[in-house]
Amino acid sequence: MVLEYLEEKLGRVMFERVKQINNSKLHAFLSEVISLCDPSSVFVSTGSLEDYEYIRRRALESGEELPAMIPGHTVHFDSPLDQARARGDTFILMDEKLPFINTKPRRDGLEEVIGLLRGAMKDREMLVGFYSLGPKKSPFQVLAVQITDSYYVLHSENILYRNAYDEFVRLGEGADFLKFIHSQGVLDERGGSKNVDKRRIYIDPASETVYSVNTQYGGNSIGLKKLSLRLTMIRALREGWLAEHMFVIGVYGRNGPLYFAGAYPSASGKTSTSMIGRLIGDDIAFIRAFDGEARVVNPEIGIFGIIDGVNAKDDPLIWEVLNKPGEVIFSNVLLGKNGEVFWNGSGKDLPARGKNYLGEWWPGKKDEKGSVVPTSHPNARFTVPLFSFPNLDPRYDDPEGVAVSAIIYGVRDSANVVPLVEAFDWLHGVVTIGASMETERTTAVLGKPGELEFNPFANLDFMSINLGVYVRNHIEFGRRLRNPPKIYGVNYFLSENGKYLTDKEDKKVWLKWMACRVEEEVEAVTTPIGYLPLYSDLKKLFMDVLSKEYDVEAYKKQFTIKLDKYDEKARRILRIYSEIPETPAEVFTTLEEQLSRLRRYMQEYGPHLNPLVLQ
Repeated sequence: MVLEYLEEKLGRVMFERVKQINNSKLHAFLSEVISLCDPSSVFVSTGSLEDYEYIRRRALESGEELPAMIPGHTVHFDSPLDQARARGDTFILMDEKLPFINTKPRRDGLEEVIGLLRGAMKDREMLVGFYSLGPKKSPFQVLAVQITDSYYVLHSENILYRNAYDEFVRLGEGADFLKFIHSQGVLDERGGSKNVDKRRIYIDPASETVYSVNTQYGGNSIGLKKLSLRLTMIRALREGWLAEHMFVIGVYGRNGPLYFAGAYPSASGKTSTSMIGRLIGDDIAFIRAFDGEARVVNPEIGIFGIIDGVNAKDDPLIWEVLNKPGEVIFSNVLLGKNGEVFWNGSGKDLPARGKNYLGEWWPGKKDEKGSVVPTSHPNARFTVPLFSFPNLDPRYDDPEGVAVSAIIYGVRDSANVVPLVEAFDWLHGVVTIGASMETERTTAVLGKPGELEFNPFANLDFMSINLGVYVRNHIEFGRRLRNPPKIYGVNYFLSENGKYLTDKEDKKVWLKWMACRVEEEVEAVTTPIGYLPLYSDLKKLFMDVLSKEYDVEAYKKQFTIKLDKYDEKARRILRIYSEIPETPAEVFTTLEEQLSRLRRYMQEYGPHLNPLVLQ
């Protein structure tokens, strides 16, 4: 019956494509969504060049994307009210309430979102894509199906993820897969989602399905992006691995590349850091233990990055990619009348007129509140394939992954956190750095920028399990490793009188110091919060890496530890976890030990500790 229904709805060509996949769960899923959304036609992508070209062409013909001047470049605009992750409209469907996580009773959520999706694709073409998160035919592979009525969404998926139609065919009934259903909903006269007040992004762990409706912004609609992270996090917990919000790069060491993973909140230096070394990924990482060694892959093969502030001087690799022919989707930037693309901080001479995320634009244009409309939205994005980057590591698609030597947790804190610290060990790093992250809110999420918020592992927005259980999984993962990766904390945004105390390029020195520590080439000074670099080592590295003098006063300003502020932070973190019954005892023990060290040092040195006195 299911196959007969699909044959009737799909037509001969598309039905044959589905029939090639001998998987009854897939057939039932497709028939249910077709019946629910009622499209006028269905396009099933096999991932062929012809299918990819069809999606690109239809994205332009439908107006979802506009052509730009450089061949292969297009521009997409979201609704003015739909240009960042919608925290308030994103829910995990479960009856259990979880701290810091939006949950909704499953039955209520499903009833609501299914009601919103009913008939949502009437008079539209439904698009079906098959993908793999992680290298295909590897232990890391997680299969997924994306259903959408947006050519922009499937175009983005085709850039960001490995086509896996062939894997579905090969595995047949053995293909287990995540499911993503998206509809733009009713569109307004500008082609934006009209009913943003009914925007819903619901993650259903029980069926491993994500529902997204009345939204176009990539972070809410591209299912395999951060929405899939909620589902893979649950799988990781069940199977004993880590699904993380991390870049993966190779940093040159004495004997070749060392591979680092790093978790930073959006707009906190994550993408720019990933461009320094040999690029494997800029955003998400799957980490598994094999024979006592941590190995990592990037589940993606593309980048959906923030473009705000990208310029030729500070971001030469990204700049090169964004200004040469090749496949690039820009979103919520400024499009000039001749097809030129502009964004905040690009350094380009602006046109007299153009079109941006609020419609027609000209220099000095003001919004209804009297504020000058910027060139582009602060959360404007670019979507590009990894192979566009000249620094792509040759092992980016290695089915065995690469060995992880270090994990970095980066925050955005203008007042308190030192630029660089190494944890004493895996447990200390997980608890006092990863699980204790507090960072200033950025424009990547809806809300007031600049507020300091608790964001453990830079993953709170994507958390789908109890935070205490999530921390326990990290602690136990480290116990399965013969030589756990070193853990580092970084902060590129420490400032004084409104001026940053570190330059953008200084992160190259921080990475080099980490590599030296992994290879046991340099010593460190022991402090109550962890190991800090010695001034003499940084002075040498600044000259070696940047040909730049590094004076002792700069070191003192950057690395003086505000013991009192770290004490306050540790007590805040203790209070947070004390309200989560599932928190492992090691969290409290480790934080109490840190507090004891901080208080001991405060008694001897006062509220602030200049690390030079310990060297």
